[in-house]
Parts: sequence; structure tokens; C-alpha cells
Amino acid sequence: MANKQIVNFLNDFSVEVTPNAANKIENFSDYLSQGTLIYIAHIEGTPIEDTVATAKKITDQGFKAMPHFPARIIKDKATLAEWISQYQNEAGVENALLIAGGANKPYGDYDSSIQLIESELFDRARFKNLHIAGHPEGSKDIDPDGTTSNVDNALSWKNEFSKRTDASMAITTQFCFDSSSVIRWANDIKKSGIDIPVHIGIAGPAKLQTLLRYSIECGVGASIKILQKRAKDITKLLLPYKPTQIISELAEYKANNPDFNIEKVHFFPLGGLKQVSQFVKEI
Repeated sequence: MANKQIVNFLNDFSVEVTPNAANKIENFSDYLSQGTLIYIAHIEGTPIEDTVATAKKITDQGFKAMPHFPARIIKDKATLAEWISQYQNEAGVENALLIAGGANKPYGDYDSSIQLIESELFDRARFKNLHIAGHPEGSKDIDPDGTTSNVDNALSWKNEFSKRTDASMAITTQFCFDSSSVIRWANDIKKSGIDIPVHIGIAGPAKLQTLLRYSIECGVGASIKILQKRAKDITKLLLPYKPTQIISELAEYKANNPDFNIEKVHFFPLGGLKQVSQFVKEI
């Protein structure tokens, strides 16, 4: 029964790649089913030409590309329009993840994903899917005071926008390791009136040291504690982390609560796409 629950929960999962990682993959079909949604991380300093080329490679091979649009590194509306045009004309992109981005200071006019939405350029370009960021463990970047007030207000605004746009929307979260905090957060936002479906971020198999480094960089508090506890166990320290426990627990909760608002899994392949592919086949 548990296996069936997990299979159902992992159905139609998505993954994320950087242009550098994508360059090392000759055929995505070696690891993923045709039509899989592949997000393209846009790290500060990466030329737009590189992410567009990655998107073209993805779509040419029969997959769906969803590039990140990090607001803080987009100088102005003209730059945003040019990015959208390049993605559409050169790679046939019709999906976008709208985020504030990791830059410390805005390059120009944009500081938040709300401003990208307010540009109306994505609706004019008839993008089919617009995804936004979710933060089950909060975001020190958005709420430096440790609360979730700014994150909550932004999510409410985007929920209202979701009722006006023709695009399908989803909340794609940062990666998490603790199922209880994820379930609590997902239920809380639903109770507050947020009806945008959630795609939960899950770290793919990787070395524990790698996960700790990324977790500290991303500020996932409760999850860092879980990893640190695992790191104290020398028998587990030497073994690669696999997200078996969190996926099993979330899959079971979803099976027992069909209206649970987490609809899909989004893998961050921190240890490589091959490892994610093997994990999904074996679990």
C-alpha cells in the first residue's frame, strides 16, 4: 500500500537544473520521462543567453522548460520584455517561475515577484503556467525579523491575482526535510484562504555535507536541525542522504487526506539528476 501511495505522490514530478548541470547531460530522456517539467535556475551572473540555450535544449528534447525570472537581477521592464521574447521565440517557453532572487541589491526597478506580475508582460505573452515561491520555514531574506508577515501578505496578493489571470498558478517551495512542518504550513495557508496548489520542494539524494551547505545558504531552519542531528550519527554521516522518509510521510498523509493542497513534488537534484532518477525508480 505504501508503495502505491508513493507512486501516486511522485506522479508527474518536476526537477531543477542549472545551465552548467544541463550542459553535462546529453539526453534528458536518459533520466526523465518525456514531457517532464524542468525548471532552469538563473543564478546571479549567468548570461541570459545561457539560460535561453538551456531552455531550447530542454524543449527540443521533448520536455517543458520553466526558467526562473529573478526580479532583482532584471534591470527594467524593457529587459524583462526582452527576456520573455528570447525565451518564447528561441525556445518556445510558456512557463515561468517568478521569484525575488538571491541578489543582495536590485539591479534596477524590480525587487519582488509581485512587481514582475504587475508588469502584465507574462499575461500579454500568454504564458500558460506561472509559478511562485513558497517558504514553509519562512524566509529571513523577505522577513528579517523572523516572522512570516511579508511572506504571508505577498502570498495573499498572489492568490488574488491567480483569480484574474488566465495562467495556471502553483506554489513551488524551497526544499524541506521535515514533513510535520510542511504539513502544518500547507494546512495553515489553506485555512488562510490560499487555494493555489503546492509543489513541495524535495532535495534529491546527495552527500550530507552538500545538503548542509545548501540548507545553510537557503536558510531552511527546522530542516537544518534535522540534518545536523543526522550528522552526529557517524553511521549515517558516511551514507548519502535519500528523501525516503519525508516522501513516505507526505505520501501517506496525502492518501489519507485527498484534499491536501500539496499536488506535486519538485526535486532539487543537489547530488545530480542521475541520483534523482535512480531514487524514483527504486523507492
